[in-house]
Amino acid sequence: MTNMTRMYGRALKGERLVDHPPHGPWQNTSVISAMRLDCVVASMALNGAMDRPAFDAFVQQLRAPNLRNDDIVVMDNLAAHHSDDAIKAIKAAGATPWFLPPYSPDFNPIEQMWAKVKQSVRRTVARDFEGLMTALGQALDAVTADDCHGFFTGCGYLQNGR
Repeated sequence: MTNMTRMYGRALKGERLVDHPPHGPWQNTSVISAMRLDCVVASMALNGAMDRPAFDAFVQQLRAPNLRNDDIVVMDNLAAHHSDDAIKAIKAAGATPWFLPPYSPDFNPIEQMWAKVKQSVRRTVARDFEGLMTALGQALDAVTADDCHGFFTGCGYLQNGR
């Protein structure tokens, strides 16, 4: 997840707004999720960057078991997403992997979901991994079926709500 420090806030008129963001070594936390038209079906977080073995584990252990015949799995062009093992697991479940064109976040409904989730996580001011995971779980639980439906509609996958 990107820097989760809030950049804006409110203070009383004439007062300066002060916050104390964490100092120290930068820590990278990667989170990956999958969603359907009506819910978030799987999420995984790890310390560090997402790599091919981590993505393979996500697909094989969390994503593929939730796939249905004729599902389409939309993915961006992250190098890890082009894993042969992950693609085989998706196809073995009867689904079709579908790669978006490079630099096309407007066509990826998960990007809209992450915008909502990150906004919620920023409000909690989580400063450590455990706090971040708690805030992340609550934020993901707050993503509703209407939200998911709206994300897919906003990306052009559904017209007039269908």
